[in-house]
Amino acid sequence: MRLNYLLVVVLLATAAQAKDPKHYQSGRLLKMESVKCGTDEKNGKSFAGEMIGTDSSHMKTRELLCQQYVLETSNLVYTVQPKDEKHPALLPVGESAQFRLVKDKMLLRVEDMDDKEREYIVVSMVPKNSPDTSNNSRGQRPPK
Repeated sequence: MRLNYLLVVVLLATAAQAKDPKHYQSGRLLKMESVKCGTDEKNGKSFAGEMIGTDSSHMKTRELLCQQYVLETSNLVYTVQPKDEKHPALLPVGESAQFRLVKDKMLLRVEDMDDKEREYIVVSMVPKNSPDTSNNSRGQRPPK
């Protein structure tokens, strides 16, 4: 009986230690830009208006903008967008941030803000010393 109890305790302790700790990389948020990410269309028609014939066929279109951040690490420069487009958090530019890459997403947190992990989509990754990053860090567009 004691042997079974001891075996269960050893297995539980091994399983608890087998979980890998979260390893974060660190970087600095250089800038935030608003980029086009689609359009929102509203129709002036309603069901009652169509039945009576009083609605116009006027379509309202509005361009949607999404936040896009540039995150610089010691080796790479990431361009990321929030995965949650409806309620994105505004991150403090110029502050350091910790992140980890999990499958196809980046989990990013800013300690000075609320230390909460948020999901981001990686739009691009460029080596830090490449010519593309030197133009982008100054706010210039790369040559076409």
